[in-house]
Amino acid sequence: MKKFLLVMVSVFLLIMVVGCQQANNETKREEGKVVVTTTIGQIADIVKNVGGEHVQVEGLMGPGVDPHLYQPSHGDIKKLQEADLIFYNGLHLEGKMDEVFKKISKDKPVVAVGESVPKEKLLSKQEDATAHDPHIWFDIELWSYAVHAVKDELIKYDQENKADYEKNADEYLTQLEEVQSYAKEQFSHIPGESRVLVTAHDAFGYFGRAYDIDVKGLQGLSTDAEYGLKDVQSLVNMLAERNVKAVFVESSVSQRSIQAVVEGAKKKGHTVSIGGELFSDAMGEEGTEEGTYIGMYRHNIDTIVSALK
Repeated sequence: MKKFLLVMVSVFLLIMVVGCQQANNETKREEGKVVVTTTIGQIADIVKNVGGEHVQVEGLMGPGVDPHLYQPSHGDIKKLQEADLIFYNGLHLEGKMDEVFKKISKDKPVVAVGESVPKEKLLSKQEDATAHDPHIWFDIELWSYAVHAVKDELIKYDQENKADYEKNADEYLTQLEEVQSYAKEQFSHIPGESRVLVTAHDAFGYFGRAYDIDVKGLQGLSTDAEYGLKDVQSLVNMLAERNVKAVFVESSVSQRSIQAVVEGAKKKGHTVSIGGELFSDAMGEEGTEEGTYIGMYRHNIDTIVSALK
């Protein structure tokens, strides 16, 4: 009898555990809200600001996550399936998720916000003019197209709250314009010869174009690209020739590549320091200033200016 009771208790506990696990894997839908799933945090931030109280946002890629290499988990697929709307960057940023988006788009709106930017405003790869730089959030003018894309899609899905979405979008765009003005004022303190931004991969092209900064990345537009000794040596020579004093690491990329550049410069007799950590493909921790798009952007501005001026 005791053995039977023990077995029954064990079975009951197993059912409870499995049930809890299933509940944790499901999106807890808040009544009356539009459930939106996004890839990178920068897009999630747009949806939170534009959608306000009318949306429930599920972001797939958190702090320190590299979207170029990201492989969706079963839990991610479930979040995508349960969403009312899906927003991703596109332009091959989330390259390993393209097939997933293609399949899910047959059942619900799946929007690549990067596709809203006019092609003539995009930067292209030198070796392939048809492939564009996906890091559009580093140019606030371009990122404004993404804000409008999110607003329009929310209105299309939820006409009842159109006025709120329009009001929220206008307020958010005003805040972005203020950050852009702040960036231009701060970068005016960096002398012309010191306006060189060296990072692990080439994520800051739009940033450099917007603020007249020469950007050099050890790897290409994607962290999936390989780099070799020749690439390191070329960057080291440039640092020495232009007397660049600082290089930067990225929160979502291993520091190993930039450390190789620092060591290479040292062997050449040129001292280069790590100017700080920048947020490139991922934002900071949830609940911190850097965990918002505006906070991340201002952090990058302040870190770069402090190291280069």
